[in-house]
Parts: sequence; structure tokens; C-alpha cells
Amino acid sequence: MPLRSARSGKVPRDAVHHPVFARCYARISATAETRMGVGRARERLLGGLSGRVIEIGAGNGLNFAHYPGTVSEVVAIEPERRLRQLAVEAARRADVPVDVVPGAAEALPVKSEGFDAAVVSLVLCSVRDVPRALAELRRVLRPGGEVRFFEHGRGGGRVMTFSQRALDRTVWPVLSGGCHLAREPVRALRDAGFELGPYRQVLMPEEGPTLPISYCVLGTAWRPVSS
Repeated sequence: MPLRSARSGKVPRDAVHHPVFARCYARISATAETRMGVGRARERLLGGLSGRVIEIGAGNGLNFAHYPGTVSEVVAIEPERRLRQLAVEAARRADVPVDVVPGAAEALPVKSEGFDAAVVSLVLCSVRDVPRALAELRRVLRPGGEVRFFEHGRGGGRVMTFSQRALDRTVWPVLSGGCHLAREPVRALRDAGFELGPYRQVLMPEEGPTLPISYCVLGTAWRPVSS
């Protein structure tokens, strides 16, 4: 039975359609795993997770190989058709059960409070409505549920942040599937009512040139038990 939206009862399909970007991203992301150190970041992102996990914006499924055996199930939401097809292939190779599902972050097709943990990985940059997406994340997590995040956003000095904002207003979202460089994921999580745990700034690539997309943050947050 397909997973359905708790709000509308409809199964959302192809909420995002970026076929050219999807093909480019699939190639670039595979290279970034080793050359830019993204694979090591994924290991740190997912280490120690357990129970039932929802992953928002799973892309081509590169996280799947890094989930520990303590995870009982992953429900992976991916709105872009080409990336979702690649994620399904990656799910077949995963060591934990992974169900890849179409849907949008702003209207997750799952029931409320059904997950022990949530993963957002290089996705908040391209979500159309970040507050609504994070409200949905709170809805589907059980009270006290954990959020693991690995996101890029605003960073560097005045010249770099000016460049990020200029790119966001012009060509970058068009060329990069709706991605924005100057968003602030930690502030967005705090504003959405999550309790921030430990997090740290990391650069991608770890060594080499610093680019507008290099400024990342890796950390943990929780849905408050009382909410």
C-alpha cells in the first residue's frame, strides 16, 4: 500500500522535476563522495542511529550504504523522478530495509509521530518552503525524536556571503535544481522549534579551494518531548 499524506490523503508524485540537473548531480555527487570527503561526512551524520528513520530528499540514495544495522527501517522521500529511480537501485544494495517514496518535504506522505529519527542531508538548500518543511518534520517525529543534519549554507566573510546572495538572486537556483547558497539551516531548525544539540562547521572539500558551496554544518537536533 502506498504511503499517503496525513493532510490530503493523496499520494504526491513528481513534486520536483529537474531531469538535466538530476543527471548532472548523480555524476558529481558520486565523485564528491571520495574527492571532497562527503562520504566521511555521511558516516559521521548517520553513525549511532537506531529505530525507524525518515530521510527527506534522499537524492540518489548515497546515504543508504552508511546506515548502521541498528536502524530497523528507512523511509526515504525523494520528489525528483530520475533521482528517485537511482535511489531505488541504491536501496536494493543497502544493508537495512529502505523504502523509497515520492513526495515533497512540505507535505510528507506519512503519518504523524511515526519515526524515531529524521535525516536531512544537503536538501534544505533546495526546499521551496523551509519553515513548512521543518514543521512537517516535527509532525512526523515522535516527541523526543532526533534530527541528524548535514547541510550547506551561508559562510565565509563579507565578500563570500555577498557572492552567495548574488548567485541566489540570479543563476544558481536555475542551474542547480532550486539550490540556494545563503540559507542558514541551524537558524531555520531553531526557528522551527527544534532543540539544537552539538553541531560543527565543516568545509567541503576538506582540503582545496573554498567555494560558495563549501560551507557546511553537521549536527543533531531534537523535537522537544513536550511538543
